[in-house]
Amino acid sequence: MSTVLIVVIVLVVLVLAVAAVALARRAKERRRIERERLAERADSHRDEAQTRAAKATSLAEEKQAKEAEAETEAEAAARHARLAAEHHDRAEQLAEESEGAAARSERERERARRHGQQADEIDEEL
Repeated sequence: MSTVLIVVIVLVVLVLAVAAVALARRAKERRRIERERLAERADSHRDEAQTRAAKATSLAEEKQAKEAEAETEAEAAARHARLAAEHHDRAEQLAEESEGAAARSERERERARRHGQQADEIDEEL
């Protein structure tokens, strides 16, 4: 073989090796960026789950407060016969608000569960 041919072959091998290293680095960087993106998404879902859980807790407390107030109003209606109609209406309104708060609380809990599951699924992908 001629010296020129050997030099050309060595240069081609070196160029291919450099290209392979460059491609491997790019692929590694893309995987790193994808992992970071997925981690950010998982964190976002966790934050959303915590926010929704806090809101569900707040709504549950509101429900309890409305139930207690509804009960107080119902008792006042019994004690005050002449005001019974007004107090009874207020108690019914609070009971309806309590049911609405309970329904909202359950919806928020379901959303929190869903976001938690999504975060877990993303974590599994990592």
